[in-house]
Amino acid sequence: MASQTISLPAAAARPSRPQQFLALLPGTLLLFAIGIAGKGLESLGLYLGQRHIPFPHVEYVLWAIILGLIISNFLTIPRIFRPGIATYELWLKLGIVLVAAKFVLSDLLRIGGMSLVLVFIELVLSLTVMTLLGRIFRLPPKLTSLLAIGSSICGVTAIMAAQGAIEPDEEDTSTAIAAILTLGAIALFTFPAIGHLLHMGQQSYGIWAGLAVDNTAEATVTGALYGDVAGRFAVLAKTARSSFIGFVVLGYAVYWAAQGKAAVVRNKPLFLWQKFPKFILGFVAISILATVGFFTAPQLKSLANLSQWAFLPAFAGVGLRTQFRDLVSQGWRPILVGVLGEIFIALLTLGMVFAVYHGAHR
Repeated sequence: MASQTISLPAAAARPSRPQQFLALLPGTLLLFAIGIAGKGLESLGLYLGQRHIPFPHVEYVLWAIILGLIISNFLTIPRIFRPGIATYELWLKLGIVLVAAKFVLSDLLRIGGMSLVLVFIELVLSLTVMTLLGRIFRLPPKLTSLLAIGSSICGVTAIMAAQGAIEPDEEDTSTAIAAILTLGAIALFTFPAIGHLLHMGQQSYGIWAGLAVDNTAEATVTGALYGDVAGRFAVLAKTARSSFIGFVVLGYAVYWAAQGKAAVVRNKPLFLWQKFPKFILGFVAISILATVGFFTAPQLKSLANLSQWAFLPAFAGVGLRTQFRDLVSQGWRPILVGVLGEIFIALLTLGMVFAVYHGAHR
């Protein structure tokens, strides 16, 4: 009897590095195109304003977000653009690292130390309030955990970090992300208005935005909309807040493992290192180098300009990833829990900032 050869399907070949780069190119170019278009619209507004021609005077940050929102909600984005659009977080982290050149170490220690105290208070109260609200409105327990983690640390990034640790249902993860993105979009328009209404200073407003706005991208944008200095302090406060992500996610992982509903964490130090946001180390390193005079004045200016270029695609990505249909398809209870919790945290952190910074005029 003749032997038969059974052919097994070949494993899909892993894309080469040039192929991976080419896959990222369309979406990355779209991010930069939207960011540059936002810059152009800002310049056009200034030009027409000088000639008393009516045109919205809007900063490029908001223009980039608006253009991204229009494209993502009224047009169909081809699949070829998706990999590159997902790089917006990389550009955001790069911009945060480069903006550290504007901080000398003494400022980082002085303001960062105070920020850590405020962040710790915000973290404990946010986790407590979100957990209580989740129970009151009878949300699924792991959805409540995801909302608490996302609202207390760094939004979507924290939720994704917790996903693999506490093993929630996919629906819980998508619902928590939709709620956090909704709150971030609201903050973009409400926080600057509140800051101007209260005549807040650049530093105090930036610290408040960094403490109260969940997502790193939205916190950075919300600060930048108020001013360049406010944007830098928002980054500083948000970076301090993000440094707690490993500890919070570890705590929830241990809790759910004890309930028999998540995998046991065997190596806790390794877990913390894996979850720790590495871009924070780059932020501190650049600040130290700037403090010791490693960079010349022109180089510091170049780093500041590069940070703005890095933020262009990041801000465009904020708009492109926000789809209004996702905000209404998840039900009203998670959104309501998020809104109530965020209002409480926003008011609480605003009060703390006023107390620490003497009426928020510094």
